[in-house]
Formats: sequence, structure tokens, C-alpha cells
Amino acid sequence: MTTAILKIRNLTKNYSGKPAVDNISLDVKKGEIFGILGPNGAGKTTTLEMIETMRSIDKGKITIDGLDVASQPNEVKKIIGVQPQTPAFQDKQKLYEIIEMFAAAYGEKVNTQEFLEDVKLAEKTNSYAEQLSGGQKQRLSIATALVHSPKVFFLDEPTTGLDPQARRNLWDLVRMVRDRGVTVIMTTHYLDEAELLCDRVAIMDKGKIIALDSPHNLIRKLLDRGFKKEQRIEQANLEDVFIDLTGKALRD
Repeated sequence: MTTAILKIRNLTKNYSGKPAVDNISLDVKKGEIFGILGPNGAGKTTTLEMIETMRSIDKGKITIDGLDVASQPNEVKKIIGVQPQTPAFQDKQKLYEIIEMFAAAYGEKVNTQEFLEDVKLAEKTNSYAEQLSGGQKQRLSIATALVHSPKVFFLDEPTTGLDPQARRNLWDLVRMVRDRGVTVIMTTHYLDEAELLCDRVAIMDKGKIIALDSPHNLIRKLLDRGFKKEQRIEQANLEDVFIDLTGKALRD
């Protein structure tokens, strides 16, 4: 049985007396891609922010690799990487300087070119952050979040606003991070993305977890309950057509 690297027990967060996160409990296994899904206002981002030590916990307990998030936040920060929904960098800073700066913040010295190659930005080493596209900024954000070799990596809606090529490339990067032994925890509104990437997902609504399983099992359970819809079996979709016609290569 795979060991849980993240344990959440009875986690609660209230705003103005109303629960944004309502007594949730879950485990995330080492080495899996775990998705937290739900409509706007479901409590996804608040949950992530408490796990990441960015927001206080009203009730309950969170541990990451045995470290208590509430009482050991500085130790927790050393073993997690966070890629925000909207990355922001200093416009007039070159990419290699940005990697060096983030590494120095963790007391690390890294091969900046190697990190940029991993996220397909090697040719942008001497470019300024302001010259990057949205997808490039997301990939740079991933590189900066990995400079200290974290054990757990968090992504909050990482592909929002990206074109199809950039979106699929980011999927490959997420898998690459997982394949290096890092546990990935992500939120997304794109359910096809969660179905393709996530080993398991927790679906939240009104602050509660209403389902937790692999995407395959959740779909099977729905079908077992008698769910049916008009069947259209296609070997491709419009996004596949778009990629085929315009190419898989990333655009600057």
C-alpha cells in the first residue's frame, strides 16, 4: 500500500461564520497526481492555501511528509513547490536571473540552463520576463517552483487561458514532474484535463468533499447508477483537428 504524503483531518475554514471548507478529510499518496475539482466557491483554493501554509486553519490538522502545517510552516515550505494561477515576475529580469534568484531564496545553486531546457525555454535564457507569452510564463513558473527539489508540487488551474499547444505541453510537464517522484496536487476547471492527468480526484461542493476516487471509477459508478446520454463515438475531437492543422510545436 502506497504511503500517504499528505494527510488532512477534519479541516475547516470559516468566513463570516459560514464554512468555506467544511470538515474535510483525505489522504494523498506519494507519487500520484491528485486533482481537487469543483465549481467556483466550492472551497478548492481555500483548501490549497491552507495546505500551502498561506492561510490559517480554523479547525483540523494537515501534515505533509510528517510535518504539521500549522506548527511547522517553515519546514513545510522547504518541501513544497507552488505554481500560482497567475504567475508574476519582474518585467526587466532575464530568465536565467529569475531561476538563480528563486534558487538562492532556498539556499540552492542550480544549472539554470538545465531547468529552462526542461520547460522548453532554453532559447529564452537571456530574454526578459515581459517578453514571454502566457504559456511561457506558466512554464517558467513551474521551473522556479522546482529549484529546491520539492516533494509535493501544487498547481492552481495551470492551463487557464492557454492555447491548445501550450495546454498539451503543460500536461507533459506535469507528467514529467510526477515521473521524477514528485507528488502533484492540482485544481482545474477542465474536466477532460483531470480525467487525463489525475490518478484520483476529490470533487468539492459547498466546502465538502462529495466524491473521491479515480476518474475511471467515478465514471463507472455513474454508469452503474443508470446514467445514459446520446452516444457519439468519435476517434478525434475539434482540438485534435486544430493541433493536426497548426502543429504541436509551441508558439512564441
